[in-house]
Amino acid sequence: MTDRTRGLPRRALLAAPALPALLRSRPGSAQPAEAWPARPVSMLVPFVAGGPSDIVARAASNRMAQAIGQPVVVENRPGANGEVAARVAMRAAPDGHTIMVGSIGVWAINAALRPDLGYDPLRDFTPLVLAVTTPNVLVVNEKHPARDMPSLIAWLRERNGRASYSTSGVGSSDQMTTELFKLRTGTQITHVPYTGGAAAATDLIAGNVDLSFQNLGTVAAHISGGRLRALMVTSERPHPVLPGVPTSREAGMEDFVVTSWQAFMAPAGMAVPLRDRVAGALRDALLHAEVRPRLEAIGFDVVPTTPDDFRRFQEAEIARWREVVRGAKITLG
Repeated sequence: MTDRTRGLPRRALLAAPALPALLRSRPGSAQPAEAWPARPVSMLVPFVAGGPSDIVARAASNRMAQAIGQPVVVENRPGANGEVAARVAMRAAPDGHTIMVGSIGVWAINAALRPDLGYDPLRDFTPLVLAVTTPNVLVVNEKHPARDMPSLIAWLRERNGRASYSTSGVGSSDQMTTELFKLRTGTQITHVPYTGGAAAATDLIAGNVDLSFQNLGTVAAHISGGRLRALMVTSERPHPVLPGVPTSREAGMEDFVVTSWQAFMAPAGMAVPLRDRVAGALRDALLHAEVRPRLEAIGFDVVPTTPDDFRRFQEAEIARWREVVRGAKITLG
């Protein structure tokens, strides 16, 4: 044992010989930006098809593929609220051929809620674009007796813990929003996590759970189609997609504004010129005249940022949710 290695944990010493091989397995960090793309681009989605991450990925991928002259293949890798896909993405070469779109849960809340998280949203990824933001909507089944917030809260208190709510996964913004709702209203509701927002909404429509705080983009069509009833939107102002649905303040919930978001990342170590080229292609796709109106029509605000602006936003969001987790004593148990 040398002076340089003395005192290091044994697991670090065991892992050290593999480090050069690991670095060699991630070629492409020095790839010239103008050489991208050299082959099809893989766009990982950490949830099942039909949820907000999937919607944004498919909307951007089609237009992006046309612009860059290579296929952009959307791959759904659900599991552990984004951790399965994140582990795949973080191990890929930072050459622009693997990117990942994820939610506020994947890129911020997980870091605040899970001390044993298998990836670091800041250290292990190169920021590309904050793509869209959207409020959450409190929805119930069309047959639910509650017609507004006072009647829902009264119903929940009568049930005395015999009620349930669906979410897109443990640590998702919909879970965090509902847990805050429980604290503010003094109600007890059992958490039923799914592998994405689409699945959570489907079971709510089927009547298998009682309520859900879902991203507007996930449930807008179900609301307009009469399958779900919206009782509150967690935005500062009424949302044009939901005319007549009260904001959280109008519904009697002060200081209850929650905005969810979706963003694109790449593996850490991407060269800045290549990063900017990939981010530019994503921004152009999201702002395209055929893509942006389609996303806005289902409740997304399209706000593609620069990589640096997204990183500053992400750092602030992680700090915010750490404070919420600490103050509300939210745990995974």
